Amino acid sequence: MRQRLTYKNAGVDIREGDEFIRLIKPLARATYTKGVISGVGGFGASFEGRFEGMKDPVLVSSTDGVGTKLKIAFMADRHDTVGIDLVAMCVNDVATTGARPLFFLDYFAAGRLDKERASEVIKGIAKGCKEAGCALVGGETAEMPGIYKGGEYDLAGFTVGVVEKKKIIDGSKIKPGDKIIGLASSGLHSNGYSLARKLFFETLGHKLTDRPIGFKKTLGKELLTPTRIYVKTILAIAKHFEVKGRAHITGGGLTGNIPRCLPEGVKAVIREGSWTVPLIFRYIRDAGSVADTEMRRTFNLGIGMVMVVSRGAEAGIIKKLRSLDERPYSIGVVEKKRRTEEPVEFRKQERW
Repeated sequence: MRQRLTYKNAGVDIREGDEFIRLIKPLARATYTKGVISGVGGFGASFEGRFEGMKDPVLVSSTDGVGTKLKIAFMADRHDTVGIDLVAMCVNDVATTGARPLFFLDYFAAGRLDKERASEVIKGIAKGCKEAGCALVGGETAEMPGIYKGGEYDLAGFTVGVVEKKKIIDGSKIKPGDKIIGLASSGLHSNGYSLARKLFFETLGHKLTDRPIGFKKTLGKELLTPTRIYVKTILAIAKHFEVKGRAHITGGGLTGNIPRCLPEGVKAVIREGSWTVPLIFRYIRDAGSVADTEMRRTFNLGIGMVMVVSRGAEAGIIKKLRSLDERPYSIGVVEKKRRTEEPVEFRKQERW
């Protein structure tokens, strides 16, 4: 007799999904801020838009994923850090405008839902939301047999923030003579992993448990180091200083992201050698014979966030950043740009 066809034997386990929601509800509730009216469990999350002291609030949104860094999580079977990356990629973006992230939603898709593994991912998302000061109000879990390989999943995130209209940072005030400050990254963050994976595991034949000469951590731990979340630092600086522009150094590296905060007619002149480039980037460059130009447009090279400030404000801002446990560097200056010049120029001081 033919077996009755069910959703479960077709590859989708509704009961596992229900149990997963039960497990993650406390994680989400622990991130709730006073604006949350309803969160995980309903068809939509409600957030009360009353912003004390703001006359003309503007909402700022961003969405992103983690990219092929997920492949490292699959290889290591470690899933508690990529959720932090997911939050960081979104909230750091909205924070560049001066916005305070309000709430966050995630999308988790897998061929087959493993509630324990998925819960580890959500733990990371909740941790990232707490670090950014925003609420995890909901998301979507999709089980799609035949789309994803066994044991693999994909992530996407979405956040909304708020900023007073007159305080929006758009780079329009940047002018020649302004200084460029870089905030240290924690490593690769969430970019360049397709190149890194090809080099480490195909070209060099490394394993995640390897620790190349000079590395303080195994390659697996190094590659799964979470993206830094700069939100609280950015908001703290904004209370005391004017920042004219900010750039989150993500896909496209220093070359591609710094111009996104610059107005027409100026260029950023970056002094190579003015900050400490982490060993992993030097290893990738040397072991893979990767050109400096390729490194700059693929990786953050140790700078995860850039601020453009007035010359007279630079020293005070750097001092304040250090008090916030950041590692800031004075990495360059803004100059007038000729029509034929690139928006970012790298001037070598020393080989990194």
